[in-house]
Amino acid sequence: MTDGTNAGKVRLDKWLWAARFYKTRALAAEAIDAGRIEVNDERAKRAKLVQAGDTVRMRRPPFEQVISVTAVSVQRGSATIAATLYQETEASSKAREALAEQMRAVGPSAFRDKGRPGKKERRDIERWRGRE
Repeated sequence: MTDGTNAGKVRLDKWLWAARFYKTRALAAEAIDAGRIEVNDERAKRAKLVQAGDTVRMRRPPFEQVISVTAVSVQRGSATIAATLYQETEASSKAREALAEQMRAVGPSAFRDKGRPGKKERRDIERWRGRE
């Protein structure tokens, strides 16, 4: 039984999941615990109750989003319904688009992990170290 004191409020991890920012509640909770989510400029915990009008700052490197909560939901619906739960601030949108443009200009090679060296690279490393 509920007494109605939390009407119009929902847990942060559930809201992030319902708004489709994270695929599972566990991933949303992990991001919250890592300190990547702030509500109203304060570090939040999983059970923080969010309501319409709250400001949520999310850091998903290399991007950062500042959104305003417009509605709450405990059920995960379609993407069109999830888009009605929040509104991204104009400054956040412009900053995110500018960063995306910079990343496209630099190219994908700057952001890709090379992994283990291949045969030719290994030989070049050995030659450079003077072991051949």
